[in-house]
Amino acid sequence: MKTNLSIRLLMPLIFCSGQLAAHAGGGTRFLTQPTISGDRIVFAYAGDLWTADTADGNARQLTSNPGNESHPVFSPDGETIAFSGEYDGNIDVFTVPAEGGAPRRLTWHPGPDIVRGFTRDGSKVLFCTPRSVFTRRYTQLYTVSIGGGFPENAGLPNAHKGSYSPDGLHLAYVPIREVHHQWKNYRGGSASFIWLYTFADRSVEKIPQPEGRCNDTDPMWLGDRVYFLSDRSGEFNLFSYDVISKTITRHTNHTDFPILHASGSGDKIIYEQAGVLHVFSLTDGQSVRLPVTVAADLAEVRTRFVKGAKYIREADLSPTGVRAVFNFRGEIVTLPAEKGDPRNLTQSPAGHERAPVWSPDGKSIAFFSDAAGEYELHVMAQDGKSAARKYKLSGSGFYGLPVWAPDSRKIAFEDNGRTLYWINLDDGKIKTVATESLYIPGAFGEMGACWAHDSKWILYTLHTDAFFRRIFAYSTDTGKSEAVSDGMSDASSPVFDPGGRYAYFFSSTDAGPLKHWFDQSNADMRMTQSIYLATLQQ
Repeated sequence: MKTNLSIRLLMPLIFCSGQLAAHAGGGTRFLTQPTISGDRIVFAYAGDLWTADTADGNARQLTSNPGNESHPVFSPDGETIAFSGEYDGNIDVFTVPAEGGAPRRLTWHPGPDIVRGFTRDGSKVLFCTPRSVFTRRYTQLYTVSIGGGFPENAGLPNAHKGSYSPDGLHLAYVPIREVHHQWKNYRGGSASFIWLYTFADRSVEKIPQPEGRCNDTDPMWLGDRVYFLSDRSGEFNLFSYDVISKTITRHTNHTDFPILHASGSGDKIIYEQAGVLHVFSLTDGQSVRLPVTVAADLAEVRTRFVKGAKYIREADLSPTGVRAVFNFRGEIVTLPAEKGDPRNLTQSPAGHERAPVWSPDGKSIAFFSDAAGEYELHVMAQDGKSAARKYKLSGSGFYGLPVWAPDSRKIAFEDNGRTLYWINLDDGKIKTVATESLYIPGAFGEMGACWAHDSKWILYTLHTDAFFRRIFAYSTDTGKSEAVSDGMSDASSPVFDPGGRYAYFFSSTDAGPLKHWFDQSNADMRMTQSIYLATLQQ
């Protein structure tokens, strides 16, 4: 590509970046960390705290600091809100009147202090902090008076969340910080559980878990039951443990998305699920969705102009090199190397387009777009003069790494479930090539699809159980794959020669100690690679 193309990218390319309104029929999404007291709720949205009445759902802003305010909790009398505020460059405990006012700072340690609740008499705020843990791997629970003063350790070696019993003599708590928000249905050694702690004799009782572990979190001690969130039945739902009968009961049956945060008071529990709020009644055992509407003046959703090369995310050259296509902040834009004008092919500020690739015949550009709500494959004429052809996808929801076949009629691509597909653009049929069986860090796998010159074969890689990559050749006619490398070395980046007789690839025979991304054995070693050739014709 000629040098003046890169100069053009620094020129004022200006595009509208407005988004959809923050709220629509059915209420506002992305409400999180709710708390409830009677008919009043408080929640976090867009980095601030908001309050609303459960009857009308119209939200009013409580805080407006540029830093994030999070983890709000009502005091037992419903008059005060405790929360974690990112004021003055640090995360500390604050309180604010439930009707609004100036926040009051209660903690001053440079470490993060995350609010977890109140003592039963409402005189102190319970929060977790790593301030006294030298490894900072764990946190501990502390209390601080609502009138200010020096925080006191709750007396537990390590704890992340907690809820006092009604008489204040016990504490239901989560000893270790959860990892399940990153690894769904995690069952490893850091699976979270709940202990019931007695202050008098320092004894603990564990809420029973099924064989093979599960994740229990967000304990709420209400009456004779400890309500909590658990993925013991698959998706995170609301459960309770009867401290008298020692039985566990399931209360909700969400199957599409997990319950992420829950808080209880009196005879109600409020929780976040699928971006909206629900209230569970302890009286009748029913959940009701709250259609809360937040009419927020959010600076980031204001329609405005943006420009500059910093917004360029992906790029591809046309076959002739005369123009190039870019993902410019979610828009698909082409630019000339010398003569011509920039073209915004999509002009969809409410959607996000990504991963543009130019077809080998130079006529089309393919990319992924979520303008319809879920990501689809779009194929559009490179001059933008005709509407895009749209292809619905049925993978895991997020797609990338598209590769055109030489005949410009097929495209291979991957999803974030580490599955490789190819689509016939003539009839829209999608075929699965292969799926990785091992986890690999990053948005996608390392399958590296490459088409043969006749558009009938795809070279790709899969990891073996030893975590070496092995090269396979897939036939679009038969739908079957054949191994090209033997799996005794780490083979990668396969490509066909123009005639289709050979496969060239990199391979390493000293990759063993370095390939496992989770091990520290790769810290002081170096992997070498050489270029190899395999004969494809029998």
